[in-house]
Amino acid sequence: MITKPIAIFTHFQNVADPRLDRKKLHSLFELIVVALCGTICGAQGWADIERFGNSRIDWFRKFLVLENGIASHDTFGRVFGLLDSQELMDCLQQWITSLQLELQGQGIHIDGKTLRRSFDTATGQSALHVVSA
Repeated sequence: MITKPIAIFTHFQNVADPRLDRKKLHSLFELIVVALCGTICGAQGWADIERFGNSRIDWFRKFLVLENGIASHDTFGRVFGLLDSQELMDCLQQWITSLQLELQGQGIHIDGKTLRRSFDTATGQSALHVVSA
């Protein structure tokens, strides 16, 4: 197990944890890392992130402690609902800026498509869009 935080996620180490100390079963940093990885891999909600984390728990344990395993989807939702969204957004922007600096001169090709007939005017559902990089 790696004890040093992963460099890519160090921007999220100092996010203020609004939870009471006695109610913390999962590290906030670990919750953020699992949520970010799940989101990058296409998770659409907290239940998807929980499933993603559990399916890759052996990989996560190579660099996270995960003393109490992967948090439940309810825990993810509750904790992220308590976080200061502006603080989290600032950390996310710092992280993206650092990635841009690291990848300077390298290109990432992005392609987007709108799925035909994926909209539903009766329910007000707009068309689905797929972006790949």
